[in-house]
Amino acid sequence: MKRAYNFNAGPSALPLPVLQKAQAELVDFRGAGMSLLEMSHRGKEYDAVHNETITLLKELMAIPADYDVLFLQGGASLQFAMVPMNSLPPGGQAGYILTGGWAEKAYSEAKQFGQAFEAASTKDDGYRHIPAAGDISIPPGAAYIHLTSNNTLYGTQWPSFPDTGAVPLIADMSSDILARPVDIGRFALIYAGAQKNLGPAGVTLVIVRRGFLERANSGVPTMLSYATHAKNNSLYNTPPTFGVYIMNLVLGWIKEQGGVDAIHKRNIAKAGHIYGAIDNSGGFYRGHARPDSRSLMNITFRLASEELEKKFLDEAKKAGFVGLAGHRSVGGCRASAYNAVPEETCRALAQFMIDFQKTNG
Repeated sequence: MKRAYNFNAGPSALPLPVLQKAQAELVDFRGAGMSLLEMSHRGKEYDAVHNETITLLKELMAIPADYDVLFLQGGASLQFAMVPMNSLPPGGQAGYILTGGWAEKAYSEAKQFGQAFEAASTKDDGYRHIPAAGDISIPPGAAYIHLTSNNTLYGTQWPSFPDTGAVPLIADMSSDILARPVDIGRFALIYAGAQKNLGPAGVTLVIVRRGFLERANSGVPTMLSYATHAKNNSLYNTPPTFGVYIMNLVLGWIKEQGGVDAIHKRNIAKAGHIYGAIDNSGGFYRGHARPDSRSLMNITFRLASEELEKKFLDEAKKAGFVGLAGHRSVGGCRASAYNAVPEETCRALAQFMIDFQKTNG
């Protein structure tokens, strides 16, 4: 079987060894005589997978001891509501830094629950850059400041995170978690849908400081309270067991690659191939993000016309490239080079771009 050059934005590429191991264990999970899909989440087999996955996350991300690791459902979209439900007190205010479409959605949801304000926005620039620290409004009494670490639609990424002082910092890291080292201790809460860098759709990772949980609002519905899941080790209800298992395999693969530092170096090289084709094209390809805000995960670009973009995407598809169309709300082209996308795939796309320019420039 010839594997596609997979640049899907999510669900996205998974490491081939992970898929192969899951395939081998699908029918008979480690000699149990049944699939993990058929097992109780209270059984010893799944319990071992569950707790090992938490241990791997703590190790790979250097998560401090006073943080809880939760496996939830509903994706980042549910977190847009859970964050303010739990963390925006009556009469309080929370700041949202708008750097793209998903940040806008998180902000819109927060306004349903209390006073949310724009701490900063780059919308006037077409979301081409990340705001400077001096442009961010951080009132001392704010309940929290929320940001989106990587913006899949527009191809921007925070090169470093702002210092919010005593105000808790919350981040949606759905599209670049484990793509580079991050100081977890700077955040009160991090959340991430799994379907880009962690595993399949259906699992949502939450990493939360216990001290921040202690300040949570009361009266939150049981299933929407972080405290419920922290108290029960994410086993209050049936968790997405197979998704957690695949996450376990992905984390094991990252560890085998040399950990997050090694993955980061490879991501820099991967993105460099594609950005090189853009920067050396003499304007044939035009990157959307400013160079100082470019994402390693989502490389967005335009061609001279929509007609030429359609031709580019059609020919790319024939050549085995998948998922290169930009988001429907933005248009253009986008290559999502998440952790599991091999470097040779990015190198192949860069060469295709060079060849396409030669015949269409």
